[in-house]
Amino acid sequence: MTQYGAEFLWVLILASLGLSALAIFISVSRHRRYHSRAASMPNSSDDVASEAARKVLREFEKNGQSVDAALVTWSPETLRKILAEDLPDAQVIVVSNREPYIHNEKNGEVELVVPASGLVSALEPITRVCAGTWIAYGGGSADRVVVDGDDRVQVPPGNPSYTLRRVWLTDEQYQGYYLGFANEGLWPLCHIAFTRPTFRDSDWEAYEAVNRKFADTVVAEARNERPIVLVQDYHFALLPRMIRERLPEAIIITFWHIPWPNSEVFSICPWRERILDGLLGSSIIGFHTQFHANNFTESVDRFMESRIERADAAVSYGGQTTLVHAYPISIEWPVELLKTLPSVAESQARVRERFGILADAKLCVGVERLDYTKGILDRFHALEELFIRHPETIGQVVFLQIAAPSRGTLPAYKHLHEECLRFAEELNERYGSETYRPVVLVAEHHSQKNVYEIYRAADICLVTSLHDGMNLVAKEFVASRDDEQGVLLLSTFAGAARELLEALIVNPYDAAMMSETMLQALTMGPDEQRERMRRMREIVRDNNVYRWAGSMLLDAARLRKRGELDRVTALSDRQVSLNGDNVVPMFERRQAAGYR
Repeated sequence: MTQYGAEFLWVLILASLGLSALAIFISVSRHRRYHSRAASMPNSSDDVASEAARKVLREFEKNGQSVDAALVTWSPETLRKILAEDLPDAQVIVVSNREPYIHNEKNGEVELVVPASGLVSALEPITRVCAGTWIAYGGGSADRVVVDGDDRVQVPPGNPSYTLRRVWLTDEQYQGYYLGFANEGLWPLCHIAFTRPTFRDSDWEAYEAVNRKFADTVVAEARNERPIVLVQDYHFALLPRMIRERLPEAIIITFWHIPWPNSEVFSICPWRERILDGLLGSSIIGFHTQFHANNFTESVDRFMESRIERADAAVSYGGQTTLVHAYPISIEWPVELLKTLPSVAESQARVRERFGILADAKLCVGVERLDYTKGILDRFHALEELFIRHPETIGQVVFLQIAAPSRGTLPAYKHLHEECLRFAEELNERYGSETYRPVVLVAEHHSQKNVYEIYRAADICLVTSLHDGMNLVAKEFVASRDDEQGVLLLSTFAGAARELLEALIVNPYDAAMMSETMLQALTMGPDEQRERMRRMREIVRDNNVYRWAGSMLLDAARLRKRGELDRVTALSDRQVSLNGDNVVPMFERRQAAGYR
């Protein structure tokens, strides 16, 4: 190395050492200034505590519930404790299309009807516990007769525990909003049942107007600016945003009870951005399964200017964060209705006598609305396949299908009804006799009590949806069998299949496979039935409807606490701006956080 090269190298080394020394000096100075400033701040510990609390909240929000949620015994008392301790003085408002109690006029008198609806059976116990307000469409012929001057009626009859607030719609509004956009548009769009969705401008306008009407009702019923609003299902995709615009501090939990399609299918909808914008007005959006939650997030990512926080299961959009979580819905446990029902043996005798079923035949049952997503025709195909493959079962098996009429004015439903009647008649002609009908099709509405009696009488229950959110029939059947007998055939495309793993899981599109599974169920011994049913009953008991609601309410409480922390931070920032420092008196911090 030359003399000049060596001198240049030494200059570089000295310059490097000088810069390092300067960096250390600056770092030490900043460190001293920080500690000096912290020592002069009486409330610096509050900032540390606030940040620690934020981190805890973020962890809770990331997982949707606390780590020990599975260890909690979920009951009405658990919900009351959550409301009292985590959400004191919170007003709970439920919004749905279907009302929990319907008043109809019959022979000049008012008759009370409790609809056999999965949504109602899940939400009604929750609303009773919360002593809340349930807002729903009043469609009963005598609904107007029993309400007070504010369109309210106290329910349940005989033991009122919450308020039912009815909303009135014209026939034109109902036709466009419910039968049109909701059930000819969104319903087939969200279900993979190969029925083309129909979208009309007039239906969309009615849907938007009805959502606005329900938003007006929510605001009118809110006692303050911070209610907890539980918006139910695809009838109200625009409602969360409409409520948010008028009650910005409300906690809005939207639960989507049906599947959410992948983004390619969802792109069919002409108002896809409007629907996503409406739903993102929610604080929390819930789905039955994580798969459907993921589909929703992908749709938002594809069509909206947003930021997806995948680690936190959240979407940031328009300056607001919305949690997107899976909350598997369930039923109450124990089922109070069981106390009023006869024994299993008596139920079996009564059901067989009512429907003319031979005493020694195995009874298979299906219970649902007459809907093309439920796989009713596919069960008939599987039964025919069973008779072809195993002719010895002819005369030994009866299939009782309870199919409550639904949306009968829509072409797809009218066609389905006609096809079911035709196929059932063909099977009875081909395989029946004077004393034996292999298929008993009952297209009538049944009370919840009658439905549970049918569950208790069944040897096999078929829940073979082509595509479904959860399907509570599966859980109701399991809950009804306190004798620990009976076999559940469950579609792999129903959300309940993610939980009830001891059911016989079937692909309803595969008639041959389903027929062989039916044979397995018909020949299953009582010990195996008991082992499977006992485990499924444990699942339904532990993952009951109180856990479903409690998980959402706990997340709502955490969001509310996070909002309080944000207000503390905002107050601190304001004080910094006004005073030139960040010293905020403890009293003001506690007030801002809602403490007294």
